[in-house]
Amino acid sequence: MTGHQPPEGLELLPDATAVVGVDGVVRAVNALLCRLVRRDRTDVVDGPVGQVQPLEEPGGADWWACSALMDADPLLLPRIPEQRLLLRRAAPTPVHVTVTGRRIGDDDGRPQLVTVGLRRADRRIDEDRRRGDLISTASHELRAPLTSVRGFTKTLLARWDRFDDPTRRQMLATIDEDADRVTRLLTALLDVSRIDTGRLPLRRQIADLRSVVEPLARRFSIEHPDRRLDVDLPEGLPDVVIDTDRIDQVIVNLLDNAVKHGSGVVRIAARVHEDQLRCVVADEGGDIPDDELTRLFAKYYRRQDPGTSGLGLGLYISHGIVTAHGGRMWAQSSSRSGTEFVFTLPLADPAFAR
Repeated sequence: MTGHQPPEGLELLPDATAVVGVDGVVRAVNALLCRLVRRDRTDVVDGPVGQVQPLEEPGGADWWACSALMDADPLLLPRIPEQRLLLRRAAPTPVHVTVTGRRIGDDDGRPQLVTVGLRRADRRIDEDRRRGDLISTASHELRAPLTSVRGFTKTLLARWDRFDDPTRRQMLATIDEDADRVTRLLTALLDVSRIDTGRLPLRRQIADLRSVVEPLARRFSIEHPDRRLDVDLPEGLPDVVIDTDRIDQVIVNLLDNAVKHGSGVVRIAARVHEDQLRCVVADEGGDIPDDELTRLFAKYYRRQDPGTSGLGLGLYISHGIVTAHGGRMWAQSSSRSGTEFVFTLPLADPAFAR
């Protein structure tokens, strides 16, 4: 291992990697490591690892000084367990990294080298934070209806004879409504798990999109009498191969999103585009910034609107359902035309493609 060139194979590793000697001096690094610490290779190799690659434990202690990497027998304990640390690199802003490594010794078990791999942990930290937020929000969303169900049930069991029939029916209707809320929440969490693992079940059939949209339009007019819904599905629209229940779920999510975040007229439209049916659910609401458009379909993402509630899973699930059908989903927005959610579905007969 001579000069500043990395040993053969080091550049093929997926992580930012440094090879460190027993004296704590960096022997070799790959290009990913130089990029991560924001230093040239000549500034890193042959330098003290604690200075060129400063890593801090959560309490602020110097990891290199506290880890005693060379004290363990490389034959008995070759692997350095993964840890999450803070890298104080050349730039003003530190970065969270996960660190793992391997001890290399001679035939007698004497330490010779340590290879240390670093990988940025920003996304994992964000995922952990969002997962924590999800658990907190899910607990809150479950607690309210379950408390209601439990309270009304106990009251009815203890005092059934004290209530007249209309009161009983009202209490039972509340129990039924809250039970539905719990079911919807648990179903959403199950759908997320299936989407994440690529095991979302689909019962595909040849269907006319009208058979899905028209019942939803009638229900929309009943539930939202103050909002207008325009349906633009031209005659002769070709059939699609879909799971009708799942596409129903997608459109319901998009309509709910339009009511919650948009304003004005809501529109559902569909046209043939190339070899797919392109569907649009649009509203006349305000413009969504470009940086937010890219995050709308992220898991747990919730728009920063006053009064926004929920788990932030509706658009993520909708995107997963459309993707499982072999389609695409995206959003586009402007202050002039409002926000459009667009998704594509496969045609039943490719002869209709154009």
